[in-house]
Amino acid sequence: MANVNHEDTFISRIINAPQELVFEAWTSEEHLQHWYAPKGCTIHFADVDIRPGGGFLSCIRNPNGAYKDCWAKTTFLEITRPEKIVCKLQVADASGRLISSREAGMDPDWPDETILTVTFTAQGDKTLFNLHQTVNTSLAKRTGAYPSWEQMLDILEAHLQPTGAR
Repeated sequence: MANVNHEDTFISRIINAPQELVFEAWTSEEHLQHWYAPKGCTIHFADVDIRPGGGFLSCIRNPNGAYKDCWAKTTFLEITRPEKIVCKLQVADASGRLISSREAGMDPDWPDETILTVTFTAQGDKTLFNLHQTVNTSLAKRTGAYPSWEQMLDILEAHLQPTGAR
């Protein structure tokens, strides 16, 4: 986190919702289940414990079968309300056992573990959102991770609007 690799994945955007609400959407299972999967996919959570040292097991499912189920273990390293979340994302199987990206059927270049840092900065009634994931941007784009984050953030913003599907 102190050593930033400029080839890592960075996404920034202004989200049309207050800082506290955007932060809550990242730290509440009720919110996460509405947006924490790319378009056309669903998310399943198990063992949810959102606090530093806690985490969850999740599975993103693609209903058309184009991709295998994507299981991940998330461990929260830091949660500073309402400004910052740092977590470790690890490739896992359905039982939560850590496995390699190759074993999971993912691109063999994908790291077995990445660190995700997200920050939330109030900008009036909007939020400047920044995402940093410790994975090479070109790899994230090639594997679909980068566009998946973009889609998920679009879904998040729609979810947080007063007329959004909740």
